[in-house]
Amino acid sequence: MEDYAHILDFLPQGLPGDRNYKREPVAYGIGESEFKLFEMIPVPGAIIGIGDKVYLGKDMLLRTQIQHVKRRVGYEELTAAAQAEMPYVVMDIVKANEQRFVRFFNEAHAVTTKFHMLELLPGLGKKTMWAIIEEKKKGDFKDFADIAERVTSVKHPEKLIAKRVELELSNPNEKYHVFVSK
Repeated sequence: MEDYAHILDFLPQGLPGDRNYKREPVAYGIGESEFKLFEMIPVPGAIIGIGDKVYLGKDMLLRTQIQHVKRRVGYEELTAAAQAEMPYVVMDIVKANEQRFVRFFNEAHAVTTKFHMLELLPGLGKKTMWAIIEEKKKGDFKDFADIAERVTSVKHPEKLIAKRVELELSNPNEKYHVFVSK
């Protein structure tokens, strides 16, 4: 269950294709923990900006910006603006939750006898995977900078994670989901 989401797009006048007499404002957001995509109805008069972190958990007293989640949406249902903002918002989420994603590097394991979880990261091949595994044997990674320092072929591990999240969100036929909830 997502308690927080980050705003990808806010339409104070509602959806342009909506033919109702009175259109209601709508916001699109991405969940912070499972990267679920939502269409949300904001609290009347709420001022919401792209990238803002909003609460959508069960405690109604904490819901100051979002009245309720209307529905979960797929990547293809997002507005063009929301799709364009996604890489930046995902990168912010990854950087803000660094320890969670460093833990992925420390705990990654083989998926099959010939395929490792690390190979799911875009641009990371077998040589780099083995370099990460060998460095991990010397001790767990502490943060993204530690990974980049110890494994010279990985300059920006946070970018690899963010690209994988985007790939899982944009491709509904993706076989393996490492970070995004199905």
